[in-house]
Order: sequence, then C-alpha cells, then structure tokens
Amino acid sequence: GERVEVQKDKEDPLDFVLWKPAKAGEPKWPSPWGEGRPGWHIECSAMSTYCLGNHFDIHGGGQDLQFPHHENEIAQSTCSTGEKFANIWMHNGFVRIDEEKMSKSLNNFFTIREVLKNYQPEVVRFFILSSHYRSPLNYSDANLDEAKASLTRLYTALRDSKNESDFDIDKNYITKFNSFMNDDFNTPKAIALLHEIAKKINRLEDKNNQEYMVLASTLKKLASILGLLELSPQDFLQGKESQNENNIDDNYINNLIVERNNARENKDFDRADSIRDELKELGISLEDSEDSTDWRR
Repeated sequence: GERVEVQKDKEDPLDFVLWKPAKAGEPKWPSPWGEGRPGWHIECSAMSTYCLGNHFDIHGGGQDLQFPHHENEIAQSTCSTGEKFANIWMHNGFVRIDEEKMSKSLNNFFTIREVLKNYQPEVVRFFILSSHYRSPLNYSDANLDEAKASLTRLYTALRDSKNESDFDIDKNYITKFNSFMNDDFNTPKAIALLHEIAKKINRLEDKNNQEYMVLASTLKKLASILGLLELSPQDFLQGKESQNENNIDDNYINNLIVERNNARENKDFDRADSIRDELKELGISLEDSEDSTDWRR
C-alpha cells in the first residue's frame, strides 16, 4: 500500500470511497447519502455495466490503472451485481518518446492526425502491432521508418498475385497464427509468421502456379485479421493512402517514365539515366521488367 490513501475516518486502510461528500466549489448531486459526487472508480463501473452489461469479455486500460483503479472497479461491480465483472483484462504498456512516458503533463504528446501527415495508416498500425501490447511502445521516426520498410516487404511479396481470394489457404499457417494470437494476443510472433510466408513466396521462381496462389492467399487472409495488407500492392507501394503534402503527383511521375522509355528506345541513355536520378531525388524508385516499368515511393 504506498498508493492507498490513508484517512483516519476509514474503517480499514484498504477501504475506498464510493461517494465523495460535497466540497465548496466542486460539482455536486443529491443522493441518499447527502450531496456529493461519485468516487473516482464508480464512473467506469457505471459506464461499463450500462453499455456492456454486468458481465462482459474484455476490459482494457493502461498498466498504471491496474492498482488501485481496476481492482476497486472489480470489487464494487461484483458486489453490486453479484456477477463476474470482466473475463479478460488487457493492460497496455506506455507510449514512450525519448525514454519518457508520453503524457500531456510532460507536453511531449502528439496526435494520430499529426503522424498520418508523414506515414500511411497501415504503417502506423503495423508499428503498433510489432510490439506486444503489454510492452512499452517506443515512438520515433526511425522505428516508424523501420515499420514501413518491413510492411513494404510484405506488400512486395504480393505484387504478382491476382484473385487470391479464389484459392484455398494453408491450414498449417492458420494453426500457427491462431496459437500466437491465443498466446495473450502475441502480435509480434504473428507478424513474424507473415514474414515467413512472404520469404517463402519470394523464393518461388514460378509466380503463376497453385503453390504461389495458396501462399499469397494465406498471407493476405492472415494479415487482414490484423488490419494489414488491405490495399492493393501497387497502391501501397505508390503511397496512394499517404496524406503527406510533399507527395509528387502521379501524372508527373508517369509522364517522366514515358519520356524515359522513349529515351531508352532512342538509345538516349544519358537522358534516361538523368530521369531515373531525378525521380530518385524525389523519393521515387523505378523497377524495369521486360514489358513495363513500375514505380514506388
């Protein structure tokens, strides 16, 4: 008990207040026990039981709320309803920036809207899921860039897939995936499995056979459970979902590619190379195949 508020009028040091008597200048409401306001823990029990019922599956919250807030919430809810309160408690780790907890009091917080100006939504989701939800989440541009590169590798493995929903999926991978998710929502292991499938896809020489389509279908299906690989590979690789104001217009890129291809046909390789270098400076990489040129941001 160091965090337990000890007051002389408590019958037991572990008792906690359900209704606080009114104090001057504070909001107050009438009750059978006099004017006052609900105790700190009551509001959550009231909202939970009103919206979800007396007994529900999952209750979340930060690790710092486990004691005394959630313990008291369980006590008062169980005593009030006579039913078990929540089946599973998921206490998440803190978001940390420069080794400090992100909080309004430290003025080191940011909004998701600000992050989405520079990173696609799926990249942010992938970044969050790459750490176990009970572990600290260390925010930095470097870590988000790493998440983008990692997610890009998954999308790249699907570039040649078509109509993968028409194919069966590999049940062995589903069993593994489910075992990781059933292990306290172990998303880092689930993501590692997605990379294992992607590597297997990349080792295949033939991208038109049944094995490839089953693997691609499996990768797409399992990733969708985590809200990943929802875009077409081309849209993701070309940054179609990004809100970054610095993105170069698609038409500008495509026109330069047409000009470069014409230069190559005319054996003007200096001009072709200069266009490739210009696009590279703008953060655009080109990938030439036998009959086309693809690009990505």
